[in-house]
Amino acid sequence: MAQRYVRVQNQEGQIYYGLLQLSLNVQVLDAPPWLQGQPTDLTLTPENYQIMAPCAPSKIVAVGKNYADHAAEMGTSVPSEPLIFLKPPTSIIPSETEIKCPPHSQRVDYEGELAVVIGDRTFDCTPEEAQTKIWGYTIANDVTARDLQKRDGQWTRAKGFDTFCPLGPWIVRELNPGARLQTFLNDEPNPVQSACIDQMVFAPDFLVSYISQVMTLLPGDLVLTGTPFGVGPLLIGDRVRVEIEGIGRLENIVAAR
Repeated sequence: MAQRYVRVQNQEGQIYYGLLQLSLNVQVLDAPPWLQGQPTDLTLTPENYQIMAPCAPSKIVAVGKNYADHAAEMGTSVPSEPLIFLKPPTSIIPSETEIKCPPHSQRVDYEGELAVVIGDRTFDCTPEEAQTKIWGYTIANDVTARDLQKRDGQWTRAKGFDTFCPLGPWIVRELNPGARLQTFLNDEPNPVQSACIDQMVFAPDFLVSYISQVMTLLPGDLVLTGTPFGVGPLLIGDRVRVEIEGIGRLENIVAAR
């Protein structure tokens, strides 16, 4: 099993980065792992920590319509270059917490995605250089108020509500390029979304390179790489689960705000 890098909070409210062991103990690091954090002598047992979102980025850069079949279901063609937008860091929540549907929207959708974690300051790099700037991978749900997205004509409000970026539960360093991404609702055995991540129009290294020509990416920043076909609405009380082979599962319950 790949090493799982977590961010946890202990009972006193202190936040640590660490390595999740098979025993579910967490070996604490002295810094974020992408800043060369090293193991310490401190170990937290499962009853003494709570898993947080695995990083605290300065920004979340997301990519729209990066799977051809999803672009088609949205009634558009595939963009000729990446379509990027920002989600605020305040939208992040960890696995096993509540997505809060705001009263402003009558249609809130799930969007399961692969998230890329940046490990080094990145500006104006090539795709080849970008491969060395990607530190690891985790799972995201780019929750979207679909009615507001259509009404506003730009996506800041629709994508930016608090709790609209479930993230986690941990980060892995390596990922099979053909890993399958699947989204499940409640106890349904069949996924509502299912695609291999190599079906992306623009690969992660290209996306990081493209974004770095617009803005500097900092260690711990996130790039959300787009969602495949099959987006749909969330209802109060739903449980939504996004799984990516080689990473794990991100699961959240939907509640009213």
